[in-house]
Amino acid sequence: MNYLEFTIHTAPGRIEDTAAALTAGGFADLVMEDQGEFETFLEENRTCWDYIDEELQQKLQGLSCIKLYLEDTDCVGRNKLEALLASLRVRGDLGALEMTVTTLGQTNWEESWKENYPPQPVGHRLLVLPYWLADTETDGRLPVILDPGLTFGTGAHPSTQMVMETMEETLKSGAACLDLGSGSGILSIAALRLGAASAIGVDIDPKAEDIARENAAYNGFADPEFTALTGNVTADKNLMDRLAQRQYDVVLVNIVADVIIGLAPVLPGFLNENTTLICSGILDTRLTDVKNALEQAGLEITGVKAKEDWRCVRAKRRTL
Repeated sequence: MNYLEFTIHTAPGRIEDTAAALTAGGFADLVMEDQGEFETFLEENRTCWDYIDEELQQKLQGLSCIKLYLEDTDCVGRNKLEALLASLRVRGDLGALEMTVTTLGQTNWEESWKENYPPQPVGHRLLVLPYWLADTETDGRLPVILDPGLTFGTGAHPSTQMVMETMEETLKSGAACLDLGSGSGILSIAALRLGAASAIGVDIDPKAEDIARENAAYNGFADPEFTALTGNVTADKNLMDRLAQRQYDVVLVNIVADVIIGLAPVLPGFLNENTTLICSGILDTRLTDVKNALEQAGLEITGVKAKEDWRCVRAKRRTL
């Protein structure tokens, strides 16, 4: 089945009004691309990340448009859309509402997204696989099986890869692992694949708990090997105390620089003299800030790994 892609160009600042008019006219499942909306979203969520895709920003420069899709045989729908746009142009406040139409080839829309998630070798020993490729031959690598469409952590990002590579180099069989900001659970699962005896994944997003537990199950791990928790260790003293009662050989923090800096004062509570701390998600421009925060918290930097613009820091408790 072929589809038609309709792109409707709106006036800057009026994309929400145009979308509302289209929805009221019977057209749902709209895709909005708008520079102003994007920049507002970034500003309101500034503390959540350090890195913004520059290529995406360039594509959105000056852009304010809405896309929708109809079957190429849906003449009634197309005529209805053109009539609606004609009536909206008369209003004069939504811009010219120019429309372009592109024919899209026959595609299995429900399955085509899976092409974006091929097997991903990481380091020397690990292979990240989407769950629908769980039976793929791994050539001796250790499989880390995930549902990649649910939350952050697919193994493709340099920050995640560097943590997994560092674990290959440092994690010992039987280790106990604590994963702060666990997301999909990929790092906890990788630690278990590499021989850890247990892993606890903690994320502030309650959705992540179920997702990480589900991904662990794809790999044959469940409580007590893998435990998923929801909470904020900097704000929840009960959670902090509960986690600090255990001894960890490896503590993982793969988030962003500002969050790592905020966590730095509480991290020593999870470390003993033999614990390896691995922090990633750090842009090169923020590396000094993170190192300073960790050192001020009483930690010693023992290594830095680099990949593209990202840095991964290894640290331990400072000995007197």
